[in-house]
Amino acid sequence: MSKIYVLDTNVLLQDPFSIFSFEDNEVIIPAVVLEEVDSKKRYMDEIGRNARQVSRLIDGLRETGKLHEKIPLENGGAIRIELNHRSFQQLQDIFVEKTNDNRILAVAKNLSLEEQTRENGRPVILVSKDALVRVKADAIGLQAEDFLSDRVVEIDDIYAGFTEVFLEKELLDSFYEKGELRTKEISGQSFYPNQFLIIKGLNGNSTSALGMVDKSREMVKKLIFDHENRQIWGIRARNVQQIMALELLLRQDIPLITLTGRAGTGKTLLALASGLLQTEDMGYYKKLLVARPIVPVGKDLGFLPGEKEEKLRPWMQPIFDNLEFLFNTKKPGELDAILAGMGSIEVEALTYIRGRSIPDQFIIIDEAQNLTKHEVKTILTRVGERSKIVLMGDPDQIDHPYLDAYNNGLTYIVEKFKDQAIAGHIKLIKGERSPLAQLAADLLK
Repeated sequence: MSKIYVLDTNVLLQDPFSIFSFEDNEVIIPAVVLEEVDSKKRYMDEIGRNARQVSRLIDGLRETGKLHEKIPLENGGAIRIELNHRSFQQLQDIFVEKTNDNRILAVAKNLSLEEQTRENGRPVILVSKDALVRVKADAIGLQAEDFLSDRVVEIDDIYAGFTEVFLEKELLDSFYEKGELRTKEISGQSFYPNQFLIIKGLNGNSTSALGMVDKSREMVKKLIFDHENRQIWGIRARNVQQIMALELLLRQDIPLITLTGRAGTGKTLLALASGLLQTEDMGYYKKLLVARPIVPVGKDLGFLPGEKEEKLRPWMQPIFDNLEFLFNTKKPGELDAILAGMGSIEVEALTYIRGRSIPDQFIIIDEAQNLTKHEVKTILTRVGERSKIVLMGDPDQIDHPYLDAYNNGLTYIVEKFKDQAIAGHIKLIKGERSPLAQLAADLLK
């Protein structure tokens, strides 16, 4: 049986092409949704861009028929702008105010009641990214769903960048002796390029090793760097995931690195230390560029007092905190003097990165979980030759109104690039900021 899907505004603003995601069913856009989209199209951010895209798509469909009647779509479904069924009578005793959300609920409820009177009435489903709208729908006996087609991965399936394997003693001894092992000798498993393997012995053998799948996926090799006996700008890896992260950060042949993990797992500190080493000490890159989105992304900083540097300081303070630790500064203003003298470290907002071409630089993008798919694509296409870019963040800490752990730009890049030889990823698990911070992260869900 075909269905009727009523779309909330946030679905269209999250994914303008969502109208084509409902197969051979009928898609209904309430007139109030068009009003909300129209109010957003002047925004100069991702929401405004999507609003303009929605407007163009619907205008293009208008050429094939009358939108208020029904227009067939190529996927076998149909789309209609709903001008009727706006009566608030069914909801006036429940929701007093005629807010836009409640008007959308009224349209969906009236359509549902009408379909129930028909012999072959179709189910009416409200689709919304707003959890409270879905709760309201449930309260009035209306079926509601989240829009999940924009998710790049299912729940709990986000790529971690490493896995455990168990080997016979002979194979483990061979790996220790030769420093490599053919992946086909590890039966029943397939691996991604640059994926890490925590190799453990079978049958109670306590011996273990750490390896990395090569770009061809045919060999597992020992790590290039000795992380246990090496300090990088005064810091060293404290757990196995940090060892993996440093291996990726220091490798010249892997230009795209993604790091995920909760607060306190060391993402920013490891990336900054690796960038300083390769920029200041090794000279591999001409400049270290550190940027993070101003949340909400794309908004003007003009409401904050001062020049650009003064406006940026509150947003970029987490970066400066880590730099103060690495440079071991004690006095106020000491870090600013150091950075001004060096000239090779640039701390910037993503607002000012767009439109640039960035060659020969070590680029760090912090809080990348607040980027949309389009924004992260825009950033990656800025990367020039001989540059390395690190995107990092916590997918469980989303500040963007239309993103979650499974459809944000960082998760998008992790999943899309896990098959590519030029990319590497690690999910950091253990917090190293302090015992208190780790306990807070574990207890305060």
